Amino acid sequence: MSNPEPAAQPPPQVSHRGRSAAPIASSNAEGEEVPEFDSFGIIGPRGPPPLREFLDIWDVNMLQRPDEVNTPQHSTHLYASDHLIVRRGQEFQLKVTFDRPYKPSDDQFAVEFVIGGSPQFSKGTYIPVSVAKDRQSPWAGRVVDSTDNVVTVGITPAPDCIVGKWRTYVAVVTPYGIRRTRRDESRDLYVLFNAWATGDSVFLDDADEREECVLNEVGVIYHGAYDDMSERPWNFGQFDYGVLDACLFIMDKAAMPITNRGDAIKVARKASAMLNSHDDDGVLVGNWSGDYTYGVAPTSWTGSTEILLNYSSSKTPVCYAQCWVYAAVFNTFLRCLGIPARVVTNFFSAHDNDGNLKTDVILDENGRIDKHRTKDSIWNYHCWNECYMSRPDLPQGFGGWQAVDATPQETSDGMYRCGPASVQAIKHGQICFPFDASFLFAEVNSDVVFYSRNPRDGTLEPVKVNSSHVGRMVVTKVPGQDARRDITDQYKFPEGSPEERTVVEKAEEYGCHREKATPPEADVELDMPLMEVRVGDDFELKLEFNNTSDQARTVDVYVSGNVVYYTGVTSSEFLFKTPRVILDPKKAEKQVMEVRSQDYMRKLVEQANLHFIATGKVKETGQIITSMRVVTLHTPKLSVEVSGLAKVSEEMMVTVEFTNPFKFNLEDVYVRVEGPAVMPPKYKHYSLITAGSSLTWTEGVTPRRAGPTKLMASLDCAALRQVYGQAQLTVKP
Repeated sequence: MSNPEPAAQPPPQVSHRGRSAAPIASSNAEGEEVPEFDSFGIIGPRGPPPLREFLDIWDVNMLQRPDEVNTPQHSTHLYASDHLIVRRGQEFQLKVTFDRPYKPSDDQFAVEFVIGGSPQFSKGTYIPVSVAKDRQSPWAGRVVDSTDNVVTVGITPAPDCIVGKWRTYVAVVTPYGIRRTRRDESRDLYVLFNAWATGDSVFLDDADEREECVLNEVGVIYHGAYDDMSERPWNFGQFDYGVLDACLFIMDKAAMPITNRGDAIKVARKASAMLNSHDDDGVLVGNWSGDYTYGVAPTSWTGSTEILLNYSSSKTPVCYAQCWVYAAVFNTFLRCLGIPARVVTNFFSAHDNDGNLKTDVILDENGRIDKHRTKDSIWNYHCWNECYMSRPDLPQGFGGWQAVDATPQETSDGMYRCGPASVQAIKHGQICFPFDASFLFAEVNSDVVFYSRNPRDGTLEPVKVNSSHVGRMVVTKVPGQDARRDITDQYKFPEGSPEERTVVEKAEEYGCHREKATPPEADVELDMPLMEVRVGDDFELKLEFNNTSDQARTVDVYVSGNVVYYTGVTSSEFLFKTPRVILDPKKAEKQVMEVRSQDYMRKLVEQANLHFIATGKVKETGQIITSMRVVTLHTPKLSVEVSGLAKVSEEMMVTVEFTNPFKFNLEDVYVRVEGPAVMPPKYKHYSLITAGSSLTWTEGVTPRRAGPTKLMASLDCAALRQVYGQAQLTVKP
């Protein structure tokens, strides 16, 4: 009988020995103890002599309460934490109580800050701060006040210091050695990036933008189509209990060296890889398939808190995400650490697989789309982030907003990540600048090129170039209000302008090639006007033809209606028509096609997107005409109502209501609700909501703090995604 095969063993952990004197410190959670007594000489067997005549430390007060001096000045009063949280480059205070009054002439003491393992002064991981005038320290220290036995110390962390959780000690110098306070977790100090400090690399001068992009916990993420936009409310929740620790854990999990964590560029780049699980067991598992049996559907999430807390407690990736979930959770990470950040949406985003600036659509000789040979896809929309920082690694003028993207699309230096890429560099075609500017440039600048395929030899001839379809509009939220702002002009110059031509030439120098051919414009125009359609409606698809020539024209048209994923990938065709249109000289003509709900409803996927494309050949000239239209079907709304007085620490009621308006049942339905400082994320499962019936869910909630806030809710099931509702409220103190 043969021996059973031994189970496969994980590869052994290789020691750092022989390569470095100590392992590189890459965990904020770990750190060795600092000795309570550091001797200056040889101590006898009885230990240090009695130190009674020297200063002794009785208490250290970090002044961390929201009503004390530090958190309001550092704009960290919103964090739900028992610890002091400050921003670098700005003074904070703490109080030390000694056993007698402090005498500056005789007594010497320092406040010491330590982060990670093997702390060293030279690495910036051990910072002693002296209040003596003659001692220099990377962090400034001074005595603010000395009354009786209590000394108030002001400390200013360097504006480029390491961001994370520091351990705090107070040390007194005696002739025999240094006596220190014992390790006490309640004295741990969190230091964040500081968008208010001019010396910090993330300094942002615009107060409204700073307030929005660092301190706003709720946001709006735009989706749908550029001319029929929908809004998805989101709770970023960067101040919720445990979220800051979860963000630090992400950097620990990435084994990011502690010494790199003061560099906003490195932090943003590392996080863009760690927010997806592709190659590093990062935060979120992407899934575009429509089967979410083993996790939460991307359309069901209402905020980042649940995702980040799940990840930090389970230490395994959370299922599932699509682009806006990656962008929203990345936004939470950046804002939580103090880096100004916002979510942006690019409508008609090219996912270009071969590094050129072309999205190829292949037509047969009659002008009909060849679906087997057309492989490139254009996402109806794609969300990424922008974060604000200086770029000392680039020439002057390329700091400011930087695009970063955590959605796993292509590898960058061997990992699924993207950015930070200077938005100015993208606009000006400087796509050689790090990081990944060429990929983002293609997402907003690709041409849609229609090729006619010769069936005899398989050659492709460009017959139409649409240079304005991709990157049609880039939007983000207006600071301080729930309105959208068009920021397309920050990514590109107007189509056809001289500047735009210069930029394309610049990009081509760096290897991004556009279609050179300029096929003549057809003298027949084709347009499909906008339609607003609700899920389950019958509607009319209109095609408007306009003959601009002074001769009659005959057009053979192919109209295809497809159910598509929001990534532009076709799920199934539900409509195919081939009208022949005869146009008199200088005349317009309308074609109307009936679209019935029974044709598309059974085939709907995900976000209920229908994609219509019409292509045709003008018989007299052989010219090709095309038109495309994405129809985002509008979903019913969810009602969110609040009753009772909204007051801190007093219970009130939240009611979520929904009526199924369809002729079919909804099965396996999840409803989620949350709101910053009012309600932690909660969900309820309904196995069946029959046609025409309603659900009502009422929950008691107790607000934690005063001020304006929102409650956000979602309803999600396989047959109906993207049903949202929200309620605004102002909590009284």
